[in-house]
Amino acid sequence: MHFPDEPFQSVSESNLDADGEKQRAILQVFLATLAHYFGSLSCLFRPVVDPRNPNQITYPLPVLLFTGVLMYLCRLGARRQITHQLRGNQASQAKFGALFGVEQVPHGDTLNHTFAQLAPDQVQAVLPNMVEALIRSKVLYPFRLLDQYVMIVMDGTGMLSFPHRHCPHCLTRTLRDGRTLYYHYVLEAKLVTANGFACSVMTEFIENSDPQAVRQDCELKAFYRLIARLKARFPRLRICLLLDGLFAGGPTFARCEEYGWKYPVVLRDNDLPSVNEEFEALCELEPKQRLELSCDPDEQTQQVYRWINEIDYRDATGRDHLVSVLECVETKPKGRTGQTVTKFKWITNFHLTAKHSPILANQGGRLRWKIENEGFNVQKNGGFALTHAYSQDETAGKIFYFLLQIAHMIFQLVEKGSLFRKAFPKGVGSLHNIARALLEAWRNLRLPKPALMRLSTGSFQIRFDTS
Repeated sequence: MHFPDEPFQSVSESNLDADGEKQRAILQVFLATLAHYFGSLSCLFRPVVDPRNPNQITYPLPVLLFTGVLMYLCRLGARRQITHQLRGNQASQAKFGALFGVEQVPHGDTLNHTFAQLAPDQVQAVLPNMVEALIRSKVLYPFRLLDQYVMIVMDGTGMLSFPHRHCPHCLTRTLRDGRTLYYHYVLEAKLVTANGFACSVMTEFIENSDPQAVRQDCELKAFYRLIARLKARFPRLRICLLLDGLFAGGPTFARCEEYGWKYPVVLRDNDLPSVNEEFEALCELEPKQRLELSCDPDEQTQQVYRWINEIDYRDATGRDHLVSVLECVETKPKGRTGQTVTKFKWITNFHLTAKHSPILANQGGRLRWKIENEGFNVQKNGGFALTHAYSQDETAGKIFYFLLQIAHMIFQLVEKGSLFRKAFPKGVGSLHNIARALLEAWRNLRLPKPALMRLSTGSFQIRFDTS
């Protein structure tokens, strides 16, 4: 295990055994990555105002917010585990003392009580600030679509469900047996890249403002609120939205044109009939707008592309749009003699060419699934326990949700970064093992305060695999 430059290497303590060296290395990677991109923890949580009486504060607000983030980084799975795993541990207590000057690790109930008093919008503001820091440091430059556009996927997912009303803003659904399900749903805007990043930029909670309202809030309404907020926060960022077929319609096209954004939106065969019909008719008249490619060295996977530009589409409000349609039919081997054929189709405002169509399909439209795989699936089933009710308080629950997103972003930067690869060239086996190693280091590694503080300092670079 090694790191590139002094004084980054000089932290190692001569009395550490092999396990201690591994623990020092994983802790160094986490703290150095955090400091490299986002500075001090106080800077990271600067948008959040502490509403408490200063004379009655035991733990500064950054301590409580970091404790929540650490809970997710170590994948503890529940607020009570802070007490069992961190609070009563001397090595953990010493780290909190060195980093924050506090005598003890805060109790999970202290987090819950304080978070119920915070403004969720202020905590959410940390996430776009983190993304902006990554953009300014050009971390994301190699992963832009066509070397220009930051790709953002918008999709919804369920958070919590209850057999009884949880709060006035619960959504409701009647089940087949007549029972009413009360649930919470969110629309996420996640920045995705070809090498596997899926980082939350913004969140729009889908919730009822009036429990007695005839019409519930929905994903489409939340979408228009979210893109307006995204444009206001990043007015000059060149964005390409990767969207599901739910959003294929005139209002989406018009808003993206107004904002100067690009989009590929999934186009199903039974959606926008006039567009699909014109696409098929024009493909017959334009046979040259077709391309066949082999996608692997042994030519087992074949892709056939068809595309048409400047298709007229009139939406339900009578507004006219000029759109393009791109289709990719992929044939892959299945077993010894079988094949699987998959068709992808998008409606887009990109001008399509033979050169750009495969790029827009494989490095653009198809990356929409990363919000499900690298995003929601990891957060629900990979140890972050997204669907666990970390608080029964509505406001505190939102704060915990945002801290989960912050932790997931930090975790991805660590796991994909060159510091981790150099420290552990053979890996550690799984993402769960990274979290487990961090927890062991936090609970077991004992370093003097100067040595601990040096873990995040030094001159070094972090690179990401662009393959």
